[in-house]
Amino acid sequence: MSPFGRRPNSLCGKEISIRCVAVVDGEHYPPVVEGALEAYRAAGHEILAAVMAGGTEKIGIEGLATIGRTEVRTSSDPRTALAQAIIELKPEAILDLSDEPVLDYRRRHEMVAVALWYGVAYEGADFRFTPPRRPELAAKPSMAIIGTGKRTGKTAVAGFAARTLSAAGRRPIVVAMGRGGPAEPEILRGDRIELTPEDLVELAEAGRHAASDYIEDALLARVPTVGCRRCGGGLAGGVEITNVPEGVALANELEGDFIILEGSGASIPPARADVTGLVVPASVPLEYLIGYMGPYKLLLADFVVVTMCESPFGSPSQISSISAVLDKAWRGPDPGDGAREALKVVRTVFRPTPVRDIEGADVFVATTAPEAAGEALIKHLANEHRVTVVGISHSLSDRKRLQTELEDLGRADVLLCEIKAAAIDVATKRALDAGLEVVFMDNVPVGIDGDDPAHVIEWGTQLATARFGA
Repeated sequence: MSPFGRRPNSLCGKEISIRCVAVVDGEHYPPVVEGALEAYRAAGHEILAAVMAGGTEKIGIEGLATIGRTEVRTSSDPRTALAQAIIELKPEAILDLSDEPVLDYRRRHEMVAVALWYGVAYEGADFRFTPPRRPELAAKPSMAIIGTGKRTGKTAVAGFAARTLSAAGRRPIVVAMGRGGPAEPEILRGDRIELTPEDLVELAEAGRHAASDYIEDALLARVPTVGCRRCGGGLAGGVEITNVPEGVALANELEGDFIILEGSGASIPPARADVTGLVVPASVPLEYLIGYMGPYKLLLADFVVVTMCESPFGSPSQISSISAVLDKAWRGPDPGDGAREALKVVRTVFRPTPVRDIEGADVFVATTAPEAAGEALIKHLANEHRVTVVGISHSLSDRKRLQTELEDLGRADVLLCEIKAAAIDVATKRALDAGLEVVFMDNVPVGIDGDDPAHVIEWGTQLATARFGA
């Protein structure tokens, strides 16, 4: 055991020599830091350099060029110093020997995010972060669509991206993972078959999750999809158990020239993508962007789709605050291309859209949207799709409550339903048993204040194609 109460020989959980960059601060007396670094060297690790995180209490105002025999790298922004050290020195791990108040909770997570973005583990006194696994698997240009959490509109954006690509003459394939996905990756040719409500009920009765994202994508985007599963989700979006690698292998063999990798909840696809889009709801707590692993997801992203930019989801001040955070997001140096571009941001609202014309129908709507959004939803369906909403349930994710609210189905001749949660095994089955027609409903992202989501998707597609071919 070292004098500092740690086992330097077990850095990153490995009993082997590790090439490290240390993060230090001026709140520690330099001889103490020097002693700690030498303890790690004595255990066999290679200390390549130290990055100064800040603080001047125990060092002179002129700063430090070295601590003992260790070079100290300094920048006006410690994130930049750390990024440059990683790019130039190629360490296997970052060793955090700093502390509060120099690295408070947010700033420490920012440093962690930098390391993870460059694929390097980050370890401190009682924590260890490792980069989520994202190996090179796709044999075609690819785009990941990830989110800050569940119910962000991620699947709606992925489906919109697939339709946008199809309209532009591309042949996209969606690889979706979910907590209810199939045990073996499953191909669904949404471009060739048309799934009926009866088909989905049959799947549900066979014990399958018939509202899984890959089924929704196939039915609404009419493209080939590959359904996968995952279990467990880490703080940085990693997944514990998944069959996505096998699913991407299937997508590689399908006809098509572009792969869309769809995340699940806050988890990211365990495969590298050429371009990444982050879906952020207007209701997101700002801490999810500037704290925790928010900075890591912002580093992953090339563009951001802010969804639900209207009441009751987000007020103008909330949307303005989110936009300010995204505009100021630190991008860091790119290992190969110099400075990275600023995030492209598009603000959107979702508009319910039946998959076919049902003008004149009396409809019962089943949705996951909150009750406060009901009035706007009903108004849009009446004005744009010429239907009369005679009943509505916002409880697709609450089976018990949904069962009760579906007692009003008798007043309708059509169930208009999202493909989410209990949409199939409860809502669709109940409607078919009652003799109603079932029509599924998409949520289409529509830009506000001149923002154009299709343009951003097209830009991302071109960038992904260029990066794949580089």
